[in-house]
Amino acid sequence: MLKGINPLLSGDLLRTLDQMGHGDQLLLVDRNYPAIASGKQVIHIAQTSILDVTNAILSVFPLDTFISAPVERMEVEDDPQKITKVQESFVELVRDHQPTVTEFGVIPRSAFYQRARSAFAVVHTLETAPYSCFILHKGVVNVPVN
Repeated sequence: MLKGINPLLSGDLLRTLDQMGHGDQLLLVDRNYPAIASGKQVIHIAQTSILDVTNAILSVFPLDTFISAPVERMEVEDDPQKITKVQESFVELVRDHQPTVTEFGVIPRSAFYQRARSAFAVVHTLETAPYSCFILHKGVVNVPVN
């Protein structure tokens, strides 16, 4: 047990986040997403929403500041302009943690499945809202350069 660490951040999840390097991609997906089919490590987080898990992850996970869209979401019904309530809340949550993030990528559903194959790992939640699938690009911890 660790003090000050969100209890949703299990040992397996913390280890995975720590092992990721700059530019690695983490998938956060809903209960309907075929997580095992990605062929990547899957961490199951039960009894919580994708927003709760994301809030916990972003408390320790730096987003990539070297790219324009370090967060991407699954496209809704083949319409890149359409956004679900969960996706909208996700965008707000990300901006609360990292206000410099201004752009969010939108990935068509079939392309999202293809991208999953190159991800570092998948966090599989019990989120019930459809299209609650996202990719986070890991950044670097800012260390002063002398």
